[in-house]
Amino acid sequence: MKQKRQKSLGLPGYFALSAAIGLGTGTFAHAQDTDPNTAVAERGHYLAIAADCAACHTAPGSSKAFAGGYGIASPLGSIYSTNITPSKEYGIGNYTEKEFAHALREGIRRDGAHLYPAMPYTSYTKLTDDDIHALYVYFMTSVKPVESSPQKTELPFPYNIRASMAIWNALFLDDTRFKPDPSKSVEVNRGHYLSYALAHCDTCHTPRNAMMAEKGSSPLAGASLSSWYAPNVTSDPVSGIGGWSNDDLFRYLKTGDVPGKAQAGGPMAEAIEHSFQYLSDADIRAMVAYIKQVPAISDSKDKAPRESYGKISDRESVYRALPASRISRGEYLFSGECAACHRPTGQGSPDGYYPQLFHNTALGAPIADNLITTILMGVRREVNGHTTYMPGFGPGSYVDSLSDQDIADISNYVEQRFGNPNVKVTPDDVKLIRSGGPKPLIAQLGAFTVPAMIGAALILAVAILFFIRLSRKAKA
Repeated sequence: MKQKRQKSLGLPGYFALSAAIGLGTGTFAHAQDTDPNTAVAERGHYLAIAADCAACHTAPGSSKAFAGGYGIASPLGSIYSTNITPSKEYGIGNYTEKEFAHALREGIRRDGAHLYPAMPYTSYTKLTDDDIHALYVYFMTSVKPVESSPQKTELPFPYNIRASMAIWNALFLDDTRFKPDPSKSVEVNRGHYLSYALAHCDTCHTPRNAMMAEKGSSPLAGASLSSWYAPNVTSDPVSGIGGWSNDDLFRYLKTGDVPGKAQAGGPMAEAIEHSFQYLSDADIRAMVAYIKQVPAISDSKDKAPRESYGKISDRESVYRALPASRISRGEYLFSGECAACHRPTGQGSPDGYYPQLFHNTALGAPIADNLITTILMGVRREVNGHTTYMPGFGPGSYVDSLSDQDIADISNYVEQRFGNPNVKVTPDDVKLIRSGGPKPLIAQLGAFTVPAMIGAALILAVAILFFIRLSRKAKA
C-alpha cells in the first residue's frame, strides 16, 4: 500500500473555491477584482488537483510538495517521479510553456529524453491549450522551488533505453486534443474531459495489450494495476457499475466508502484522498454523468454484480461451542486476525469504520487480486480529516505474520462465507500478488522487447509508404 502523503500548499483554501473547469474556454469562477495572473494560477491549481499531480510527485511522508521521489510500481520496475517544482537546477524552472506542453502531451522532457507512461501523458495529451497555460502559470508562480534531486529511475535493460519510447509513442500515442461530442450534454462532455484528460481514469481502468498500450476497443472495462485490479466501471449492470445509483457513485468518488457496496483501497484511495474529495460537487456530478453513460462492456466470468455476493454469518456461536480442532484453518486464522474488526458475522463495526465483508466488491469479484492485496498491503485513506486504516499483513507492513498459505486459507474462507464462492485462491496466487501481480508480455520478453518494437515500427512504416504509393497511383 502506498504510504500517506502530506497535503501541499494549503490545499483546502483553494478547494473552498467553487471552481469550474472550462473545457478549453478558460472559464473560472473568480472575483472580478483579482489580479488576472492570480486567477489563472488558482485555476491551474484546481486543474493540478483534478489531475492528481501531487499524489505522484510528492514522496511519501515528505513536506516538499511536487519535489518527486515517489516510486510508482510498474511491471517493468519502480519508476520514480521527478521534481516538478520551478527549481531551475532540479525541477522545471527553465521550461518554456511550449516545453511544458511538450512534456505533458507527448512525454518528452526539455532535454529531449522520453518519459515513461507512468506519467499519464497519454491522457494529458487531450488537455486544452487554456488548461496547459493555467497549469504552467500555477507551477511557475505558486509552487515553491525545491532544490533537491529525487531518486533516479533505473529500470533493467532494455527498458532503461528511453529512446525506445519514441517507437512506442509512434505505435500507440493518440496525440489529439479533447473534442466535445455535440450529441452529448454539456455536463457529460465536461465529465468526459475531467475523467480522461485530467483524472486519467483510463490509465488504470482500461485493459492493456501485450505492449502495455490501452485497448481503445474496451474503455474502462477493467485492468490489472500491478498487485491491484482496477474494476470494470462501464454501465454494464453485472460486470460494471450499471446497478449503482448516481448518489452511490458520487459518494464513492467523494469519500471512497459506500456501505453495502465498496470501499476504496490502493491507487483509488489515493485518487480520492488527494484529488476527488476536493473537486466541486458539480464536477463530481459531471464525472458521474459521464461514467454512467459509458457503453456497457460485459465479461462472461461475471455471473452477478460484485456487490451482490454473500450474507451475514451465524458462526459466532460456533466459535464458542467448537474446539479449534473442529474449525477449518482459514476460519481459525480469520477468527484470530480479522474477526476483532470485521466481527465473526462479517458485519464490520457498528459505525461502519470497519466495513462489512458481505455485499462487498472486493469479495464479490471473479478474481481475488484486490482481496489478497488488501490483506497484504492494508488500506489507508484520509477524507475530510478522517483516516480510515487497516494494517497490512505482508512484508514490511505493520503486521508481517502471514505466509502465502495463511493468506490463501483466509481468502478462501471469506470468499466462501461472505463473497464469491466460485473464487479459489492458492498460495501461488498470493505469491504472484506479492511479486507485483501479473506481468504483461512486454515485461516477460525482456531483452527481446526493443527489437520487437523496432520491427513493428518498420512494418508500420513500410505499410504507410505502400498505401501512400497506392494513393498516388490512384490519383494519377
